[in-house]
Amino acid sequence: MNRKGKSIGRQITLSITVASLCSTVLSISGFYLFYYLMEVFYPRWYDEPETIMPSGLEWLWIGLTATVVVALATLIASRLTRRIITPLNSVAESLRRVASGDLEARARGGDTSMAEAATLVSDFNSMAERLSRMSENRVFWNAAIAHELRTPMTILRGRLQGIAEGVFEPGPEQFNSMLTQLEGLTRIIEDLRVVSLAESGHLDLRLQRSDVSVQVAAVVEAMSEALTESGFSVTLDARPSLADCDPARIRQAVLALLENARRHAIPCPLRVRVTLAEGHCTVTVEDGGPGVPDDLRDSIFEAFQRTDVSRSRQSGGSGLGLAVVRAIAVAHHGTARCRATERGGSAFEIRWPVHARR
Repeated sequence: MNRKGKSIGRQITLSITVASLCSTVLSISGFYLFYYLMEVFYPRWYDEPETIMPSGLEWLWIGLTATVVVALATLIASRLTRRIITPLNSVAESLRRVASGDLEARARGGDTSMAEAATLVSDFNSMAERLSRMSENRVFWNAAIAHELRTPMTILRGRLQGIAEGVFEPGPEQFNSMLTQLEGLTRIIEDLRVVSLAESGHLDLRLQRSDVSVQVAAVVEAMSEALTESGFSVTLDARPSLADCDPARIRQAVLALLENARRHAIPCPLRVRVTLAEGHCTVTVEDGGPGVPDDLRDSIFEAFQRTDVSRSRQSGGSGLGLAVVRAIAVAHHGTARCRATERGGSAFEIRWPVHARR
């Protein structure tokens, strides 16, 4: 809630109180003024016999006073009503526009001193902005997924067509090439599944007490040959680190981090660390460059985000690896982040609580 403004309830109470006080003051002052004027300009009026019912002049003065009081109360009420209704009408109109497909519709706050109204407008605009981004992301995702799937599918189709037409001789080399493309398709589909499950809140984990250092060491060993062929060496700094986690998902995240380094970093020594501190377990993969621009460090974990499109295309990759890393970290109630290193490279890390939240 916007704490800078007063609540609508307080303002309504204040307005009614002000109107009541003004009405009371005007009524009392009006009658004092009436009798004062009668005494000054028509003193004989006091000599007339008193009656229970007001005289004609008194009725006239009561009517004038009541008119002024009602006019004042109406003015206060209408002003308060406009301040409340204006932002509500704006939100209602914007809702109708959003429902009709105009995701660029935004509500106007009007008088921001109304805390609830200002909060409503702000929350609606935030929701509309998120819907707009989701729509844009959906279009972008459809195009990106189609692009990522098209490349291996085209290669597979070409190979199979060549074998069918006799252009290629069936043999281990051709079958291994097609198997590589199928494995790439499998990785893309699995990455898409993980990211989609995470965004819908259905990425389930099989949590257990596990030594994270053992899981990380297994991934490093499995990737060592591919990393060596790409010109990388790996230094593993991992002491026994017991933490609640899904071992398979942690291995998947570490594999994605190492694969990201292999595809996008320059050949260099890689440092992989597992640490326990302040009730959290942290896995870090540090490379030697070229680094991630400052303005992209927060968005680098978004799906299909690339720091260097040309290099990414040449080195391959679906653009989903780091999105998978963040999805797994968040599922563990943790975080994923990228920071600069003294070597001019980047350190990608995932961090989550040692004790799982039940």
